[in-house]
Amino acid sequence: MADHLKFIHRGGEDEIIEKKSRFIGQVFPVKTEEETVQIIEETKKRYWDARHNCYAYILGEYGEITRCTDDGEPSGTAGRPILEVLQGEGIHDVLVIVTRYFGGTLLGTGGLVRAYTQAAKAGLAASQVLEKIKGYKLVIHTDYNGIGKLQYLVAQSGIAVIDTQYAENVTMILAVAVEECDQLVKQITEATAGQAVIQGLDEMIAFAVADGEVLLYEE
Repeated sequence: MADHLKFIHRGGEDEIIEKKSRFIGQVFPVKTEEETVQIIEETKKRYWDARHNCYAYILGEYGEITRCTDDGEPSGTAGRPILEVLQGEGIHDVLVIVTRYFGGTLLGTGGLVRAYTQAAKAGLAASQVLEKIKGYKLVIHTDYNGIGKLQYLVAQSGIAVIDTQYAENVTMILAVAVEECDQLVKQITEATAGQAVIQGLDEMIAFAVADGEVLLYEE
């Protein structure tokens, strides 16, 4: 996978009103085109009386698959603006559907582009977007004399702590991004005068941090 990958941890929904037209932005985490088709069909059934259900999606860690549709709106005024929001945010494996209930006033090309852009952004703002990071699960063994220095170093560096175990010695388990690993190992070695034992450099992981909790994924 890419070293850093933004994705939807929890989808959300929000709406905007533009000249009495209602635009409902809905965000879904997805993995396959089959899954997007199913969600789109379910959304059309849910909002069967809406004028338009426009959408865009990006699949794959490198954005290998992208699709968008205007669903009856003037060409380029709905699906493309939604897709550009996703591309601008760098989010992958995501589907955004914007449902429009027509309010009786034509918005014009520029008005439609602004409305669909704002609705997509509103849906994303109501969602939880995380960053999946490629790295290592480092297991640090140290004595009680070294734990204070280690905790200070980890806090200063903003490193994610998976767990800390206290027994005869102390074991701290960290999730460390690839690009931060070498420097951190060097700092730990210097801070503990070489007394800390560091394990986990031989196996890569993928992780994200949500509300202070470390989430681990299969690499």
